[in-house]
Amino acid sequence: MPAGTGGGADQMARFIAQLAASKQLLRQPINVVNKAGNSGMDGLFDIKAGKGNPHKLVITLSNLFTAPLATGADFHWQDITPVQMLALDQFVLWVNAASPHKTTKDLLDALRAAPPNSLRLGGTGSRQEDQLISVLLETAAGTRISYVPLKGGGDVARALADGEVDMTVNNPIEAEALWRQGKLRPLCVFDSQRLDNPAKLYGGQGWADLPTCMSVGIPAQYVMLRGIFTTPGATADQVAFYNQLLDKLRALPEWKDFMQRGAFKQTALSGPAFTEWLEKTNRFHGVLMREAHLKGATGGAAPAAPATKR
Repeated sequence: MPAGTGGGADQMARFIAQLAASKQLLRQPINVVNKAGNSGMDGLFDIKAGKGNPHKLVITLSNLFTAPLATGADFHWQDITPVQMLALDQFVLWVNAASPHKTTKDLLDALRAAPPNSLRLGGTGSRQEDQLISVLLETAAGTRISYVPLKGGGDVARALADGEVDMTVNNPIEAEALWRQGKLRPLCVFDSQRLDNPAKLYGGQGWADLPTCMSVGIPAQYVMLRGIFTTPGATADQVAFYNQLLDKLRALPEWKDFMQRGAFKQTALSGPAFTEWLEKTNRFHGVLMREAHLKGATGGAAPAAPATKR
């Protein structure tokens, strides 16, 4: 697990472990081990070093692409073996429920009217997904935002609820409970389409009621990988075994409920289609990190960034 406890990736990994055990899909338990150091590179390097050990898996997120670019680490997604994309995770623009900003336009107007760097956006770590989106938000507003790096998605959502930051771009599952409690307000989703989830969470509103950020003045969209990889040198039979396991898990009603609760985009890929997606997405992040000036020095690891809990 190239992330810490409590974030979206950790929640998904532990849910998979619990579900596989309760349905007796494996003879041995899945043990979740968090290695979040250096923007998640510690966990990715552990998998890379496990060549020939088919008993290791890693659940990946966008730090599969962003961490090597941010740190200059000698790692590429092709260094490990892709198994399956489980879903794509969304990003939502959030404010505190007591905020005067009721809509995305309200927030953009406030950003433009305030002195640069006076409004704070809390996010997971540095030079990762949240900071990337903050740069896109700055571009839309034509100003500078004070980015506040925190340890993980759960910490970020709590900081917003406590008034320590003014906005966040949490994944749905990281802030869902606080929305249900009436402590946070979602404004828009960073995707090309509205979320496909009719359930109501608070005040008669649910995920499907959120407009896309693109439709309300922020010309940006970003979704994040939730995928499974194994160690280098895995055989076709070993990859097929894990694909069969994951297919069984995704067919369970409990998994479908988990997907709905977290407003995930239920896109599953494996084989050449997954590889093609990874190649395209890696190129996209190279451009995005360069344009956002978040790339680190190449040819060696940069100083360790805060551990991630995505």
